[in-house]
Amino acid sequence: MANIIITGCSTGIGFATAVLLAKNKHVVFATMRHPEQHSELQDIADNKNLPIVILPLDVTSSNSVKNAMSQVLFCTDKIDVLINNAGTGSLGAVEELPIENFISEMDTNFIGTVRCTKAVLPHMRQKKSGCIINISSVGGKLFNYFNASYSATKAAVEAFSECLAMEVLPFGIRVAVVEPGVTDTPLQDKCKPRIKETFYPNLERSVAFFSASLDRHVPPDVVAETILSIVNGDSTHFRNPTGPDSKPLLEMRASVSDEDWIAGADVDEDNWIKMMEGMNLDVKKYLFGR
Repeated sequence: MANIIITGCSTGIGFATAVLLAKNKHVVFATMRHPEQHSELQDIADNKNLPIVILPLDVTSSNSVKNAMSQVLFCTDKIDVLINNAGTGSLGAVEELPIENFISEMDTNFIGTVRCTKAVLPHMRQKKSGCIINISSVGGKLFNYFNASYSATKAAVEAFSECLAMEVLPFGIRVAVVEPGVTDTPLQDKCKPRIKETFYPNLERSVAFFSASLDRHVPPDVVAETILSIVNGDSTHFRNPTGPDSKPLLEMRASVSDEDWIAGADVDEDNWIKMMEGMNLDVKKYLFGR
């Protein structure tokens, strides 16, 4: 049994992970910005008698992070696992996305991960044990057009995690990265832009790709299972691609030169559709005029 802190538990991956870990007898401190607006997790915990404690935590606020960690340590004398999951994202051209999108996504997805990690490290270092699991994305290794704001944050998480893993190794602390593919979570709905207002016509392709990928309906439970395997020690990998499209996408990107990858953004629509069909994605129904 481990004492586990998870950020971003109101919906999606954080929600599913909190429930699964608690069902497997771990004590879960499930955090979110506004617990008063999200009662479903508490209802499940009460109805199923799960060891879940819900706490307010805004990863963009150092005071909020500090207060949440203090509450956890008031309840228990040991933090075994931190899961940095809270995240946000948007699709759009660099020119057209407001600079505030870049700032807020970096603050939540990357700096928020740093804040929470720094808050638990003194405790884990003194205990000479612990595990930090950072939820990245395929987008942290595979960079695609109209995904610059989100991919930049996840690439930062990837680099941060690898550096951190080497630093904390002498103290018995493990770091792991989870790289989900396209997962059926509310984050995907937040990423859909208004195509009619863009100067960049290929933005439609990006939205079509995500929409067709969501047709596979990969639930957040798939990611939760990977996280459970890390917590239980069944997976000892540093990077953990997760979901049916994660490994294929990463392998495809690794097989293509940087120049060819970038040039692929300018193929004509028929060839692009064929490329997507090769990935078993039916994008045609999401393209205007098709």
